[in-house]
Amino acid sequence: MSIRIFITGGTFDKEYDLLTGNLFFKDTHMEELLTKGRNQVAVEIKTLMMKDSLDMTQDDRDLIIKNCIDCKEERIVITHGTDTMAVTAAALAQHISNKTIVLTGAMIPIKFGSSDGLFNLGSALAFAQSLPAGIYVAMNGKYFPHDKVRKNRTTGIFEEI
Repeated sequence: MSIRIFITGGTFDKEYDLLTGNLFFKDTHMEELLTKGRNQVAVEIKTLMMKDSLDMTQDDRDLIIKNCIDCKEERIVITHGTDTMAVTAAALAQHISNKTIVLTGAMIPIKFGSSDGLFNLGSALAFAQSLPAGIYVAMNGKYFPHDKVRKNRTTGIFEEI
């Protein structure tokens, strides 16, 4: 069975405007990343939104939850902004216990070239295949249960709590 990948935005998919210096969303880079990573895992990709996670609302999280519940796949990877990734993971855990869901993202946009996003995506795909049912966050080669993780805003690294 394939892994469902849901795209929600975040730094992972941001672009850089050379004229204004602003970051913005255009299209997801998922297909390009899977090709670069020489992915051999069967995946189904669906873009739910392209938002900075600081701009996510409860309606956005409800949409993510609904899509996770409704999809046929039992293993799911969600690309998400890092600032509220743990919030969305906790919301998912309140509604879903029978699927393996791994949220991941990037601290540096993919389009910057030296992003951690490709590594995080590969890790998330591996964790989604190997972890038991539950909600997890995967960043920098580590995975964390949804209720034992936070983003350290001083170091910019996800850590266990």
